[in-house]
Amino acid sequence: MDDGNLSGLQMPPISTDPVMAVASSKWGLTGAHRELGSNQDYNLRITTTDGPVVVKIVNPAWERDTIDAQHEALAVMAAAGIPAPVPVFRADEITVDGHDLLAHVITYVDGEPLLGRAGFGTAECRLLGDIAGRVVDALAGFNHPGTQRRSQWDLRLATEVIDQLAPPLRSTLADATARLEAVQDQLPLQVIHGDVTDDNVVLTPDGDAAVIDFGDLSLSWRCAELAVTAAGVLGKTSDDVAAVLAVVDAFAGRVNLTDAELTAVWPLIVLRTGVLVACSDDLTADGTNSYAAVRSAGERRSLQIALALDAEEMTWLIRGTGQHLRRLDLTGVIESVTPVDLGVTSERWDDGAWLTPDAWHDGLPLSRKAPAYSTRYGEYRLDRAHPLSAQGTADVFALGIEVLLPTGTKLPELPSGVTAFGLDANNTVVADAVWLQACTLPGTPPRFVSAHAEHVWRNICPDPSPLVGTDVAAPAPQAEAILQQRDSHFAAVQEHYYDDPPQIERGWREFLIDTRANVYVDVVNNVATTGHAHPHLTRAAQRQWSLLNTNSRFHYAGSAALSQRLAALAPDGLDQVFLVNSGSEAVDLALRLAMTATGRARMLAAREAYHGWTIGSDAVTSSLGDNPRAMESRPAWVELMDAPNQIRGTHRGPDSAAAYLSDLDDQLAAIDTDQIAGVILEPIFGNGGGVALPDGYLAGVYERVRALGGVCISDEVQVGYGRTGHYFWGFEQQSVVPDIITVAKSMGNGQPLGAVVTTAAIAEAFAAEGSFFSSAGGSPVSCAIGMAVLDVMEREQLQHNALVVGDHFRTELQRLADRHQAIGAVHGFGLYLGVELVTDRESFTPATDLATDVCESLLREGCIVQATGDGHNVLKIKPPLVVTADSVDFVVAAIDRVLTRLSD
Repeated sequence: MDDGNLSGLQMPPISTDPVMAVASSKWGLTGAHRELGSNQDYNLRITTTDGPVVVKIVNPAWERDTIDAQHEALAVMAAAGIPAPVPVFRADEITVDGHDLLAHVITYVDGEPLLGRAGFGTAECRLLGDIAGRVVDALAGFNHPGTQRRSQWDLRLATEVIDQLAPPLRSTLADATARLEAVQDQLPLQVIHGDVTDDNVVLTPDGDAAVIDFGDLSLSWRCAELAVTAAGVLGKTSDDVAAVLAVVDAFAGRVNLTDAELTAVWPLIVLRTGVLVACSDDLTADGTNSYAAVRSAGERRSLQIALALDAEEMTWLIRGTGQHLRRLDLTGVIESVTPVDLGVTSERWDDGAWLTPDAWHDGLPLSRKAPAYSTRYGEYRLDRAHPLSAQGTADVFALGIEVLLPTGTKLPELPSGVTAFGLDANNTVVADAVWLQACTLPGTPPRFVSAHAEHVWRNICPDPSPLVGTDVAAPAPQAEAILQQRDSHFAAVQEHYYDDPPQIERGWREFLIDTRANVYVDVVNNVATTGHAHPHLTRAAQRQWSLLNTNSRFHYAGSAALSQRLAALAPDGLDQVFLVNSGSEAVDLALRLAMTATGRARMLAAREAYHGWTIGSDAVTSSLGDNPRAMESRPAWVELMDAPNQIRGTHRGPDSAAAYLSDLDDQLAAIDTDQIAGVILEPIFGNGGGVALPDGYLAGVYERVRALGGVCISDEVQVGYGRTGHYFWGFEQQSVVPDIITVAKSMGNGQPLGAVVTTAAIAEAFAAEGSFFSSAGGSPVSCAIGMAVLDVMEREQLQHNALVVGDHFRTELQRLADRHQAIGAVHGFGLYLGVELVTDRESFTPATDLATDVCESLLREGCIVQATGDGHNVLKIKPPLVVTADSVDFVVAAIDRVLTRLSD
């Protein structure tokens, strides 16, 4: 190559047949063959009887000593244990198609090329960084006259290359050039491969990484090797910043880079992408280099990505990733450092202790020359979490560690790049603790940042474990891996909330907390009557587990106490209790009781209702949201009545009961009613989002069923147990008394516990079929928890809270409806409410897509809300009964913001 000209790497046209002829006559190479691509050379693979080789015809720009240097570098690779081609024949002159050229032969490396590998991600980036570091380390002492050349791939000449081949790019790359010029005189030189990218790395069958194509071997800046490799991963993954940092981290694990080198890496990456574009334009100018043409679009894309990223931020991140801390000598100060778990699941935060500031070290000893306790780096600190805040906004992610040391403890001089808080000018601890933090930036960094900023700051402030000689890093959350595990073995029909669900591992009162210490208001969990992790329930369960848990045929006090208490809560005459494990079981048993007591086999049930998943409870369920084929698959013994939905049903308005009852009369007149055993209804449409029945409807139905000799079941699983605030049982709103009550969910606050409450006559009739037994139904532990729930409800007046806070909730939601046309109606009572979203209020068409978007958006706002109803368009509002007005106001404001944003 001309010393003043950095272009001219076009290869003369070469035909395969003449090359094969030369290979046969000169080296005795014959066999199947195919061309391999190259930017600047000609490569032909020949499968000989001794194995595959590559005939490499060298670009006329290069001299023989360049090829000799490459062969000697291959020997260096072999000595270092790095898989690479092996020289077969050294460089020699050949004549092909009238061109006098240099050619040599090396072995072909079998394996899987990284280029174009499906699922290219962080692991591949780290592999490239690691092998690039290994190559640089191996070449550290290598010298050869053939590496002293001017090459357009030598990044020391990047600005010259761009000036000659693509002058318009000079101004675009001016910032990178200036940043590089500030440190380039401090950059160490050595021979580098110059192109350790996915083009030139092959995974061998034994799992190692082999490096091929040493055609760019030259003397250059050592850190240019890293820059070339890192530039090569831009555009290859979903996160370009993380990809580059993965390369840097792995490379730095092999090569100790100077601060100047780390500062130079990002501008070199940018210049490398510019050089690739400039050279691509030069190599494809005459239309003969198809290999370069194929890569042209990707190289332009890499340049665009590099220019779009903030140079200052990338430099900080690269410096933070590439630097390695020197250990702080604590000999004579402490024996060791013992990290303390302060994450979301730490026992230190039980019973709401996480809400007490600076409580993490309570009870931990302070002493010199003994193990010192510390917090953990990278911990999502629950004691830093903020209830009533948007997802990812609280500063919970720890960028350093706090070590408990007695006041007056003197520390040695801190290494460069370490920031400390809690020391005086003499490095003496002033308040029983010192905060230690590594930082690659000047100035005072934050101690904690939000999850949104974590990916930036964790590289600026890296793990200080090397500083104290102990692993003080908290394990990273594994939400994605655990979700994959769930999806692999937990049958997919058991759906989870959200497409990308947070991993919820703790609850407290009306809050749910994920593994990143995001705190959400739980608006959907009517299971948690007394709130999450109530201490009274926890102690009751622990105590009973420590005593006894067995099946319900044994005689113990718990079953008697809970049964008596439930009977006292039921209307007079309903004093016989069956204890089961769930609402589905309760409904199933209630149906059997009705059929046994009447000697009949048919049941009346309402359309759109949900009652459970057992064969019996599913049979009387016709909610399309739970089973789109429900109307086609009901068994013959189920007679479905019209859904008495006064908002969107056949008949509408608060006075529609008479019309629905008239329709029921017509329906009953048309069927054989002799086999009607009874009716099962929710007193409020729970699955419809808390829609109230028309006044008088339930009384009318009960009257008709009883006149036919049937019994009446009130399914209180969702809406009963004080949730409506105004009433303990939902049926009280309709001024009726059923013959059988089913209840669950709220009874156990998440413990599998349900009950059927009925009359002595019905219970005795059931006895004629034999005894009833549920192994775990009403177990000692379940009974202890059931009693504890009722204790808390009574002591904390949770039904009254449901009334007061629930009415406030409904009032505020109704005010939202006045401002947002998408809210068609607000349903329900107390803390069982529903917000019905519609496309317009005239047609009342369900706004299903909007409801989905609202729920996803509310998650980011810090609220867990889900949609229900056959149109999947009613926001379920059924929080724990301990919810406060402040939490309600937070949720309402979030719904307001989301609806405003989605309507714009």
